[in-house]
Amino acid sequence: MAITNEDSKNRAIITVLGSDRSGIVAAVATALSQHDANILDISQTILQGTFTMTMLVDLGPSDVEFSKLQQQLDSLSKEIGVQITMQREEVFNFMYRL
Repeated sequence: MAITNEDSKNRAIITVLGSDRSGIVAAVATALSQHDANILDISQTILQGTFTMTMLVDLGPSDVEFSKLQQQLDSLSKEIGVQITMQREEVFNFMYRL
């Protein structure tokens, strides 16, 4: 199944980086699920105590605007002590030429 431009507009890449501790995945997934955002793919690893995670998320069914969810993830990042970045998939792909 090919990805259309419309699909890409409704999707975002979320990256998380910080010191490893329990509950990071749960906190981010909970924040997304509260707004009906669907996690399409997730990859996470721990490199010498540093937690890294990348998520592909479908925001199509979400009940909140992109910028509002981005603000909520910014607040969450301060609360749990990690860096959380969310970009539209089309912007991410353009920047990194995937």
